[in-house]
Amino acid sequence: NYNVAFLMPNHTKMVSFDVNVVLRGKMMKVGDVTLSTTGMELHRKTSDAFGLLNETQLKLIYKGKQIEKSSTQPIFPTEPRKIPKLIAIATSNAEAKEIASMHSDPTIRGFDQLPTEEPSIKQSIPWGEGIVQNKRYKFCRFEACTWQSFGHRPNEKTPHAFAALQLLEKLAMDPGVVAIMKERELVVGTLGEMDPIDDRLMQQKQQDGGCLLGYNTNAGARIDIKLRTDDLQDFRSYPDLVSTLIHELSHNWVGEHNLLFWTNYAQMRVEYLYTHAGLRATIIQGETTAKLAGLDASKLDNVFDFIMHELVREMAQHGLHPTMIQDPIRSRCKELESKDDGRRVGRGSSDSFTGTSRERALAAAEHRMKEAKDNKK
Repeated sequence: NYNVAFLMPNHTKMVSFDVNVVLRGKMMKVGDVTLSTTGMELHRKTSDAFGLLNETQLKLIYKGKQIEKSSTQPIFPTEPRKIPKLIAIATSNAEAKEIASMHSDPTIRGFDQLPTEEPSIKQSIPWGEGIVQNKRYKFCRFEACTWQSFGHRPNEKTPHAFAALQLLEKLAMDPGVVAIMKERELVVGTLGEMDPIDDRLMQQKQQDGGCLLGYNTNAGARIDIKLRTDDLQDFRSYPDLVSTLIHELSHNWVGEHNLLFWTNYAQMRVEYLYTHAGLRATIIQGETTAKLAGLDASKLDNVFDFIMHELVREMAQHGLHPTMIQDPIRSRCKELESKDDGRRVGRGSSDSFTGTSRERALAAAEHRMKEAKDNKK
């Protein structure tokens, strides 16, 4: 491996030797390397040995250090005892440009991005300290769609499954939803994200001319909500998600979309809005709970009119109109306005009903419907 190249005038031997360069698992010998070979020359020799094109970026690593392509200093100060081994990394300019244009993966953080102060950790709590699910009446598990459903790429706008999971937790800890769950003694096994692509129920519903935004399995054993928009670029608006969740919670009692279902649903919506109205003095990170829930003042100032307007479109799909149940809705609004705790479910004969909160809630809805029919007669 060692040959005498030529004799200097001072009769000093200039020795040339080979170096082994490994590129993509392939080893090549690069010859005619001397003690005066610079980094620039070694880059040229390596490119020639592997037949690399000019538009290829080459990196050479020797003993853990990168040999700069522009270096004019000799690489080997003394004659090596063994054949030196170098690692080569070759990247085309097109690949390098594509990598440079990609965004960093939001699921991977460096140590410098980790929270260093306690307040930054508290900001991740959606409704602030103290506003959490009830210990007994709650959503037990949360399940977002995994990346296998539609994939995640660092340069895509599709919200990550982590963000979907945080949104499900925010819905579960919403003060209005917590109030409904506690009032009616509800326990839901799993609150999950409905698969926006591979969902046969949604596809069947769309074929029938409808739009499925959620479904309730086995009277609350599992509730799935469609979180994402159709183009998968963002989440649906938070107020729409809350309406869908309350709609599915109402199916815990009534499966069909009849007048009893809509009466119960509307009264739950009333309870949700009045809960946020009662928390106007509660400020979380500079905002009221209503602002965090996407509710404006007009909805909270006139709950009855807002609910009636909201029900027109929803009930029309089933051939019904909210004027058929306006009396029990108005009655529920008056009850919550007249009570400081805003938790009373029924009145009249329903006050003496001795059952669970769930049974009292359904009995109250039936009582208000009966009372409204009697008044019309």
